[in-house]
Amino acid sequence: MRLKGKFRCVGASDTGQVREHNEDTIGTDGDIGLVVLADGMGGYKAGEVASGIAVRTVLTLVKDAVDREDLSLSDATNGLSRPGILLRDAIQRANKVIYQTAKTQSNCEGMGTTVVAGLFFDDKLTIAHVGDSRMYRCRDGKLEQVTQDHSLLQELVSRGFYTPEEAQRAAAKNYVTRALGVEPTVDVEITEIPALKDDVYLLCSDGLSDMVEDDDIQLTVNTFGANLETVAKQLVLLGNDNGGRDNISVVLVRVLDTFPAQRGVIDRIRKMFG
Repeated sequence: MRLKGKFRCVGASDTGQVREHNEDTIGTDGDIGLVVLADGMGGYKAGEVASGIAVRTVLTLVKDAVDREDLSLSDATNGLSRPGILLRDAIQRANKVIYQTAKTQSNCEGMGTTVVAGLFFDDKLTIAHVGDSRMYRCRDGKLEQVTQDHSLLQELVSRGFYTPEEAQRAAAKNYVTRALGVEPTVDVEITEIPALKDDVYLLCSDGLSDMVEDDDIQLTVNTFGANLETVAKQLVLLGNDNGGRDNISVVLVRVLDTFPAQRGVIDRIRKMFG
């Protein structure tokens, strides 16, 4: 299913003020409503190898599947929608490639990456993520985080050791409990939410979310939202102004119109007599 003209997608990625090179990778395919961001880690340039594998694998495998499959079908055994299965399988495939590369190439030893990806279909957004790269939604001027970090800090928040406000100021923010390339298999978290016209979605690496408060992200989206390129530039600028201690990457998507799935003749007849 092609969704050209339904979304406006922009991205920006910056090395920041401290790191010598950029280990983040971003990718978009507006024609099929796919966005992905990965934050690599480990060794000299190995992080960018891992994040690059993750983004290329998701873009390639999901696009191929969207071109040949009926995304309206779901899996009765696990309750996942077809978009959820496509994202999960692509990320798990990327995990295998990264893991094997890290094991067989000495210069890539210990590399890994987080990933967050979204696939729009039938007025819904399916989100898949591993690690602490985030997705936010801004609807009617209100920013809301729609993924939950796979991190030690988030676990401590969930168990009541920290409030979310205390966590924002905590020192040990970057210990992730899940990442691609660390183990032979990985558990991918899948979330599905309704997507409405005029929603703005933000994918970001922790180089943004660690440096910029959610309230400031919300203010930036609301102030410059008519121009997503400006939003992206301003968010990167804020991250750098606040210290830029890590690479800063963002992908922004505005939903321009509804995008219900096109139902076939057989489906319409079934509904008439169902």
